Amino acid sequence: MYQKLQADFLFTGKDWLHNGEVLITLPDGTIEAIVAEADAGEAIQKIEGVLCPGFVNTHCHLELSHLKGTIPMHIGLVNFVLEIITKRFVEPEAIEQAIVAAEAEMLRNGIVAVGDICNTDHTLAQKQQSALHYYNFIETSGWLPAIATKRFEQAKNLWQQFSMPKSIVPHAPYSISTVLWQKIAPQFSGNVITMHNQETPAEDALFRNGTGEFLRMYRQMQIDNGFFIPSGKSSLQTVAPYFNNASAVVLVHNTFSTKDDLMWIQQWAQQYNKQLFAAICINANLYIEQQVPPVSDMIDAGIAITIGTDSLASNHSLSVLDEITTINQYFPKVPLSNLLEWATHNGARALGMENNLGTFMPHTKPGILQLKGIDVQCNSIKNAQVKRLM
Repeated sequence: MYQKLQADFLFTGKDWLHNGEVLITLPDGTIEAIVAEADAGEAIQKIEGVLCPGFVNTHCHLELSHLKGTIPMHIGLVNFVLEIITKRFVEPEAIEQAIVAAEAEMLRNGIVAVGDICNTDHTLAQKQQSALHYYNFIETSGWLPAIATKRFEQAKNLWQQFSMPKSIVPHAPYSISTVLWQKIAPQFSGNVITMHNQETPAEDALFRNGTGEFLRMYRQMQIDNGFFIPSGKSSLQTVAPYFNNASAVVLVHNTFSTKDDLMWIQQWAQQYNKQLFAAICINANLYIEQQVPPVSDMIDAGIAITIGTDSLASNHSLSVLDEITTINQYFPKVPLSNLLEWATHNGARALGMENNLGTFMPHTKPGILQLKGIDVQCNSIKNAQVKRLM
């Protein structure tokens, strides 16, 4: 028995359809076809607003969900990192309950797949029974060269516990020593790799001339930074060569990436035939640094954009719709079709899940959402709501 859905607007994951086309699915949500109304037959269900594929959240820290509301806003990245370090470990029951609640929130908000950062096994039990698709990014960090071997072994052990798809990935340029880079880089071959990138001006200051706020962070963490030699280049240009064997690279945040760096990394991706994505977590950027990412410069550079929520430690919700609403407020000239493509098709591509998610292609099962508050004619989003239909 087919389900036949018709909305005011139908977004396929790539394009708008608004001539009365009907989305035909099997009862389990598998896409059968999109046909003209005249060819759809009877029993068409009329849907108000927009129909679109399920959302893909390309950057989340589900394991930090218990920190919601515990870290002050607008304290800057260095202070935020120090807060995470001191507050993240609490009673296991509290962590588990927050993970369950946060995942349920993502499901309610129309999210079907998540690129999730894993520093611990705290999310493992929930993911084994989850209705969401996960790409597990096993994150490693260690600024001191002396701990590189230990951290690498910890990452490999954690990697073995999680299901595919999964990758060992770096946290950020300011938290990975050259020795640790050399150990983890061979693991990138053929995999999707993600990295926190240029969330604060201090990151480039560290790599260009050895100055900035990270020196204070190292002192507070009692880390002797005497071994570090600045590269004289931006952090991104310094570490990008480690990604030469990855299949795809997802750079997260990019809050303070310059136009020159964005053009440089896009040229690097073309040179090495890499899929390159910039994951925007705009509400987290506002929460931490009171700054929005350079979306227009990313578009001008030709970089494919995706949407992330970051964690509840740095956000008020885990909602892709909330993220694209904020982007629409700050960048009102960006077409809504772009925003929805970033949230669906691009996200699925970034996580290597485009064969089943992100578009209404026949025989896929991407999830089906009803969106209200999306004004296609005025290119605006106000008081938007999402309902998961399948």
